[in-house]
Amino acid sequence: MTRWLAVLFAFAAFGPIAPAPAGSSDAALRASLQRDLDRYLSSRSKVEHLSAISLSISLRGQSSNISLAAGRMRYGGAGVPVTPNSLWQIGSNTKAFTAVTILELEAEGKLTIDQTVGTWLPQYPAWKSVTIRRLLNMSSGIPTYDNVPAMLRDYARNPKRNFTIPELIAYVYPSNPAAPKSTTGYSYSNTNYLLAQLIIEKASHDSYSAEIERRFFSRLGLNDTFYAGFQYPQAVLARMPAGYFFNRDPDSKALAPLLGLDVSSDSVSWMQGAGGIVSTPVDLTRWARALYGKTLLPPKQRAELFSLISTKTGKPIAKTSAADPRGFGLGVVGVTAPKLGTFWFYEGETLGFRMVHFYLPRQDAVIAFGLNSAPDKAQDHSGQLATSIYNTLHESGRL
Repeated sequence: MTRWLAVLFAFAAFGPIAPAPAGSSDAALRASLQRDLDRYLSSRSKVEHLSAISLSISLRGQSSNISLAAGRMRYGGAGVPVTPNSLWQIGSNTKAFTAVTILELEAEGKLTIDQTVGTWLPQYPAWKSVTIRRLLNMSSGIPTYDNVPAMLRDYARNPKRNFTIPELIAYVYPSNPAAPKSTTGYSYSNTNYLLAQLIIEKASHDSYSAEIERRFFSRLGLNDTFYAGFQYPQAVLARMPAGYFFNRDPDSKALAPLLGLDVSSDSVSWMQGAGGIVSTPVDLTRWARALYGKTLLPPKQRAELFSLISTKTGKPIAKTSAADPRGFGLGVVGVTAPKLGTFWFYEGETLGFRMVHFYLPRQDAVIAFGLNSAPDKAQDHSGQLATSIYNTLHESGRL
């Protein structure tokens, strides 16, 4: 699940940025950032059913991150304190791992992103002309299964169920009389990334989990990053705070039986290559530096990664602008905001967690933070937290 537009509006719309003063001490900066986390947790804990926040910041020229945490592992003051080493479900931040795997397979000559679903997955003839590129940039027209009430009801009846990818796709495949209609232009769909996962496995002759472990977790030293296609092992769960489903929006009505519950140990088979990774904010900043840097992919594939379509028109755009400020690439989101210029951003959401990251090219800074609840869209104020963190860094002279 994702609500990246909601948090983005809050973050990008803050007021004028005054010139930064001379830099403050590390201790003073850490104290100010800790106050940002503590204030957000104090004011938002009840309304968001939230007990913990974790933050990590990677600044230009700094060999180590600024990493802080606030709160406890369980709502209501229960459990041990959360630390920067606690793990969080990163949700749709996973999509960049999937997209880059596809691009690496292309660089290896095993596929091209302009090949079609029909070429790789002939079992889905209704989508035979959809290219891999259109899967990754959300212009395929294929609906997302996790907006289908029947799928949500089936999950709520048995949150420990192990969904297979074909079972999830069946909720939206046109042969299903209850399947939603195809979309047009830009339309966010987790189904796209499950299809991409199947293509990865077919092209690589290996499992999705083995591919991302080999290509990224081991290669980049992401030692606190893990993937599960069904349930996380106990060693991973022990490091995760409780994750609370608290979404009372009408489109989540079918999930009402989960309201207020800790869903962290429930099945994540509904996400898989669309959102199944857990990590720390520190590791997510390390991944972001590789993702937006120049060494992860060859030049051709790097250009493809950042090729954007407008989320407004669904048409390709060379770059975002004040007139067309939001673009979706291949698992990445580009944004232009009046006060910040152009930057890269994602908020991934699962049924119990949110994970936000920003890469600010002008300042060469990465900010990542996690929260352990998934509240109503209107009550997700994580954009305000991002604003507070940014302003604190700017006022300290670090941005």
